Amino acid sequence: MPTPPDMDARILDAPDIVLVGSGIMSATLAVMLKRLNPQLRIQMIEVTSELAQEASNGWNNAGTGHAGICELSYTPARDQSGGVPISRALHIFEQFEHSKQFWGSATAEGMVGAAADFIHAVPHICFVKGRDDVDFLRARHTAMAEHHFFRSMTFTTDSSMIQQWAPLVMEGRDACPVAATSGAGTEVAYGLLARRLCGWLAQQEHCGIAAGWKVTKLQRDLGEWHLDLRCMASGEERKQRAKFVFVGAGGGSLPLLQSTGLAEVAGLGGFPIGGQWLVCDEPSICARHEAKVYGATPPSSPSLGAGHLDVRRLNGQRQLLFGPFASWTTRFLKHGHLNDLPLSIRANNLGALLQTGMRNLPLVKYLITQGLQSLESRMEAVREFYPNARSEHWRLVQAGIRVQAIKTANRGAVHFGTEVFSSADRSIAALLGASPGASVSVNIALEVVLTCLPHLLTSAEGQERLRRMIPTFDQDLKQSGNAALFEKTSRETAEQLQIHPQP
Repeated sequence: MPTPPDMDARILDAPDIVLVGSGIMSATLAVMLKRLNPQLRIQMIEVTSELAQEASNGWNNAGTGHAGICELSYTPARDQSGGVPISRALHIFEQFEHSKQFWGSATAEGMVGAAADFIHAVPHICFVKGRDDVDFLRARHTAMAEHHFFRSMTFTTDSSMIQQWAPLVMEGRDACPVAATSGAGTEVAYGLLARRLCGWLAQQEHCGIAAGWKVTKLQRDLGEWHLDLRCMASGEERKQRAKFVFVGAGGGSLPLLQSTGLAEVAGLGGFPIGGQWLVCDEPSICARHEAKVYGATPPSSPSLGAGHLDVRRLNGQRQLLFGPFASWTTRFLKHGHLNDLPLSIRANNLGALLQTGMRNLPLVKYLITQGLQSLESRMEAVREFYPNARSEHWRLVQAGIRVQAIKTANRGAVHFGTEVFSSADRSIAALLGASPGASVSVNIALEVVLTCLPHLLTSAEGQERLRRMIPTFDQDLKQSGNAALFEKTSRETAEQLQIHPQP
């Protein structure tokens, strides 16, 4: 089994590709590139002394294999005919299938150790209460169950059935209309998976991982990127040059993009949102909940995603997480600095930032009040999902920070999601935004390859290598004619990853 690389920095001389950050995005892209062309010289640079400690770390994300099964935010409203459009849920589901195929291939080839270490089969449940939400969930299920992706999803308004699925959700609940759907989902330890991928990369010829080094500046000159590096422990400074750079540094991506001076970056700003979890470690409680239960977003909160009650396996311990609770912050990284936001302000993005602040005053107020909530106030939100929850069984944990991209063209609107930035000459790319991020990391990596490094796929050999990683990368699994292909590849991937729906 691959082990994480030695923390002694291995800095290559003039690599072909440099990846900034060691999270699941950079790790996935690096491994995909190396498998597409084993001769590539690849450098990964990570500012912390350990790998994948920001957004990919288990405490900083929900660990959900986002597949559109339980997240109402992917099917937010009915259309004029009263039906529920499910196109975005289908899109997310297909992308997650690609991720599972990639991980299954890596597991089968002995690259990441035992799949049971980083992925588990967990029911994904959507639970609602109240007549209107029950009617909506019924309509959502009707639309989704017609498609082969969601054919096995179950809908019920029977409280006794919901109690079998998620006992904590129903115990102590006052009588009212309730409904739930349940589908076969997964829990993923993205941080561990990223470290396993990095461990494989570090063992490959012409590859190096430098942990504890920071990229302080990126400059384009004579057809190459010139990087300024600084050792966080000693202060030593070095320089490096590369043909292509991928910035997968989470909230740290914006300052690096700004250092490039590229015209495409002008006007780009960042809107940081902190996160917090309530965590339950009580074994007798944790043992009784084996699901990820999502609900409807309360009308009083902005579209930051609904709360959810999740089973988690972190550091070898079974726990329950509830959240996320949002908070206002000026940091761009959990291990960042309070002056991250002020230092990102430029003359060319000040207007967009001010417009965003003015247009989203309710959001700013919401973030501040969320962060100042008392434990008992947070417990009220928990009891919407777990009525018998007791405050003494829960503790508050800081989660990761997400930085949403602010653009002049958006006229102050904040768009929550994930997007890939690439320069006009396709010599640099960066990941911006948040959820569903890690779940669709394989498609994001593929997008970077297709956009910036398409020559890797022009040959029949390159296509075949990609097909070994993602068997259906060039097939539209959403089409009804590909239902049999979907079932076949999904079954094969489940065997590779040993994830089978629980009886």
